[in-house]
Amino acid sequence: MLNQELKDAVVARVLSRVRAPGQYAGGELNVVVQDHSKVAGTLCLAFPDAYSVGMSHHGLHMLLNLMNLHGWAAERVFAPLPDFEAAMRAEGLPLYSLETFTPLSEFDVLGFSLQYEISYTNVLTILDLGRIPLHAEDRSDDDPLVIAGGPSAQNPELLAPFIDLFVMGDGEPSLPVVCDQWQALKGSGLSRAEKLARIAGSVNWAYVPRFYQPVYNDDGAIASILPTRDDVPAAIKPCVIQDLEGSPLPTRPVVPYSETAHDRIAIEIMRGCPWQCRFCQSTVIKRPIRYRKVETIVAAALETYRNTGYDEISLLSLSSSDYPEFERLVTRMSEVFTPLGVKISLPSLRITETLKKIPALLQEGGRSGLTLAPEVARDDMRTQIRKPINNQDLYDGAAEAFRRGWRRVKLYFMCGLPGERPVDLDGIVEMAETIARIGKDVTGRWGEVTAAVSNFIPKPHTPYQWNGMKPKEYFRWAHKYLKSRVRVRSVTLKLHDVERSMLEGVLTRGDRRVALALEEAWRRGARLDAWTEHFRPGLWWKTFNDLGIDVKSYRERERPIEEVLGWDHIQIKYGRDYLAKEQTRSVVQLGAMADAL
Repeated sequence: MLNQELKDAVVARVLSRVRAPGQYAGGELNVVVQDHSKVAGTLCLAFPDAYSVGMSHHGLHMLLNLMNLHGWAAERVFAPLPDFEAAMRAEGLPLYSLETFTPLSEFDVLGFSLQYEISYTNVLTILDLGRIPLHAEDRSDDDPLVIAGGPSAQNPELLAPFIDLFVMGDGEPSLPVVCDQWQALKGSGLSRAEKLARIAGSVNWAYVPRFYQPVYNDDGAIASILPTRDDVPAAIKPCVIQDLEGSPLPTRPVVPYSETAHDRIAIEIMRGCPWQCRFCQSTVIKRPIRYRKVETIVAAALETYRNTGYDEISLLSLSSSDYPEFERLVTRMSEVFTPLGVKISLPSLRITETLKKIPALLQEGGRSGLTLAPEVARDDMRTQIRKPINNQDLYDGAAEAFRRGWRRVKLYFMCGLPGERPVDLDGIVEMAETIARIGKDVTGRWGEVTAAVSNFIPKPHTPYQWNGMKPKEYFRWAHKYLKSRVRVRSVTLKLHDVERSMLEGVLTRGDRRVALALEEAWRRGARLDAWTEHFRPGLWWKTFNDLGIDVKSYRERERPIEEVLGWDHIQIKYGRDYLAKEQTRSVVQLGAMADAL
């Protein structure tokens, strides 16, 4: 089913003119190419960022594998870099899938994986360059069904004009259902709207924005978001896969020929997190906790290694050290893969007493670094954000890692949390420098420590969703203050870009009114905003100003508990009452922190 004519045109007229042409050429190792005439339907999975980022995302490979096994032809597309987009437009060529060079407009379903809000302009680029009408209401029966899911779909309103249907929750059980239903309705004589209504009315986790209408108060706050017809659910709930063990892991993932962010095998060992940190959206939307067996993980990792040749395996979860058989898993992985020269990485470790055992379990520690997320450094702030960890466990784990030949430690922190004080910023630097000194005490050389500091953004469906974000001036001051406190040369601060955080704060909490600005910014040239070389903050601020969007109201305004939020019709497992209770407790603890100083 290869579209040879389009491929020849791209190869002859475009690829020689662009940077990293391999990311647009397809034909990689393990790619699955199916005859479109012999499958149940065709699906193109769209990752709205560059190939180098999207190909490193485990979820993409998982869904690609799932739908190919389900009898569909599942293919891939990524956001083009500006040079490729410009060349394709100049040549009058449509964006296509990498497997068969099929134009996106010819697929039955186009599915977006929304991992972060900063990528939203890339969604519009993919739609437009793929020759699919930008607005859902303008699509005909011949156009693909455009769906979206992922963490950023938890507030779907900003993309509501552009997406036909949002899938809430886990993709494994939901994606096949939506695709099969859409295909079954072909030739039914129903209009596009009625087909969407049939799907939305048959489940409680499919959100079709055209069937819901926001109502606003006189002050501009949302009064309600109500369904406009009786056959769709008033509230949308997440779809949950109960048997994670029974969900097949992608053991023949596509191996790229060009450089990607993470060239390694990724194995999801569990989904969900036992902790309830107030800042974390993932721990709320990924409930309940589900696990894979040790034997399943090891076998899948070994098969994937044989099918790819990667020399690193990453064990993925929100909190890997909370896996119930963590020590047995890591020991078994090390036994199997160390003799093969394959490194085991644990990118998401919780700081507990178990931490100091990890360097011994991973026998090849000298070639790796330790990555941890203390988030904050003081105990009272930890109580406030509800992340109960112990500094001594962190220091003991670092000492053991240095003792066994590890040289680097990376720490993730946040600044701008509710109630943050200068002493909390002091604590970030003090913790990083303490670990560097531990390295010197243990090995005679200073430990290399990187403290990566992100700017806190209150996310939907967290207890902090009613909080405002700190203003730009605060973050600039906090960054300058942190830099001034560093005294140890082996400690490096990496501070997240303030302008990008400011934009994310608007997009994260935006509604359909902000969607107008999103489209206008895209039309004015906003592209790949997560990339420093392409991000143009001035374009965004001028667009918001020209369209009368009060960005500070969206980003920095404190909301009363009783206010209706733009995503309240999207429900989570424990519900809004749980979040409100946690917000109230946080306010009490903030008062106690202030009284203690």
